[in-house]
Amino acid sequence: MKDKKRRVIAVSGTPGTGKTTVSKILARKYKLKYLDVKSMIKKYDLSEEFDKERDCEVIDVKKLVLFLIGKISEFKELKKTKFQGMIIDSHLSHNIAPHMVDLCIITKCSLPVLKKRLEKRGYSETKVRENLDAEIFDTCKVEAMEKGHKIKVLWTDKEEHESLRDIISD
Repeated sequence: MKDKKRRVIAVSGTPGTGKTTVSKILARKYKLKYLDVKSMIKKYDLSEEFDKERDCEVIDVKKLVLFLIGKISEFKELKKTKFQGMIIDSHLSHNIAPHMVDLCIITKCSLPVLKKRLEKRGYSETKVRENLDAEIFDTCKVEAMEKGHKIKVLWTDKEEHESLRDIISD
């Protein structure tokens, strides 16, 4: 990062596209506080219910966004911290208002790679199809654009992470 301003970066994308890998690499490289939204949903009981058919938590997005705004505000109010910014890892992070986030990274990957990743996680055929459709329709990117975020797209098909080198330097 070029300046000393504490930055907030949202990493979003279809499940299985590499958000967590990218977020953790960037957190280490740039001394960012890593916010694992999935664990916070469990820890702070932010889900509304469990959808047995889809085998996932149902999240009230407005409630989650208010919670994340609180975490961002707490972080920005800290006088001293070893972190130079915060990175928010969630396929819902693009729902945070753009004035609260300096950059929204959307992770993407090819459909065959995504399908393999989701099947490896043990997702049902229906859940795999839903996530492939979300990737085909670029759901996270379109929603982030509609909100007005500054967006960078990062393809994660390969294990090489050279493209991370300058992702947040401008």
